[in-house]
Amino acid sequence: MLAETGPLYALSDPSDQYHDRARAEMEAIERRKLTVAVSYATLCEAYTLVLGRLGAAYAHPWLTEILEGAVLLNPEAVDYSFAAGQVTRFPGHPITLVDAVTAALSRRLEIPVWTFDRRFATMRTRTWR
Repeated sequence: MLAETGPLYALSDPSDQYHDRARAEMEAIERRKLTVAVSYATLCEAYTLVLGRLGAAYAHPWLTEILEGAVLLNPEAVDYSFAAGQVTRFPGHPITLVDAVTAALSRRLEIPVWTFDRRFATMRTRTWR
């Protein structure tokens, strides 16, 4: 599945409201031997959150773990074009460009998104459960 920022950050921060859920889901992912993919856009967004909220001493090993443990995907120009359309299509929803790029990758590669965010339902993106 394609991880978005929410679960990646929640796994890192024990004070996050979704931390326990993220841990339980990660255990299920590992038991089922599923592959976690992360786009470079999501990696940048999640790293920025981890760095800003948990500090460099935590962020640097976190980055190494992600780089070694996830399949990294580079969005293509078509993904960014689709994402821009999604953002403007739903002006009343706070859909970030990173979320829209994740939705675009999900559609193009036909893989579900691991998320806790309802905005993916707004974009009609298949999610992993």
